[in-house]
Amino acid sequence: MTAAQTVRGLIDEPRPSDPDELARLFAQLEPVSIDFLFGDWRGGELLSGHPMDGALGKARWYGKSFRSAVDVQPLVCLDENGVKFSNVALGKGEATLRLIDFEGRVTASMVYDGQPVIDHFVKVDDDTVMGIMTGKQLVAPYFYFYLERDPGSNTGGGCAEAVR
Repeated sequence: MTAAQTVRGLIDEPRPSDPDELARLFAQLEPVSIDFLFGDWRGGELLSGHPMDGALGKARWYGKSFRSAVDVQPLVCLDENGVKFSNVALGKGEATLRLIDFEGRVTASMVYDGQPVIDHFVKVDDDTVMGIMTGKQLVAPYFYFYLERDPGSNTGGGCAEAVR
């Protein structure tokens, strides 16, 4: 089974995974360009026993919106009525995209504006990426997640609701 097939299986049938397994899978997947990420994405966690497991669900995290390299909504959440909004309070601002070397490979990475956190992305398939959250104050084992392209979005991305 390929790394992409294994990650797809973890998305379709979630199960706890060993962080070392997720790190190996991430290392086998293809880096992505910044342009590849433009648009809206639904997200989910790849459970690994990380302290952040379950935290995004509690925040009603929907995913991310990449409008351009300098206009990224990293924590798109759903309000109590199911309306999407960019949760700038939780994310301490929004984010930008940069090409960054992570463990010897350059890939599209999202840099948070208000906290020392960087999410790196690799391609699972044309509509799915695997992400790893790293940062100055974060150490391995890291938090892993995935994003699936929102079929109803355009490449411009963005929330319909005002940023909160």
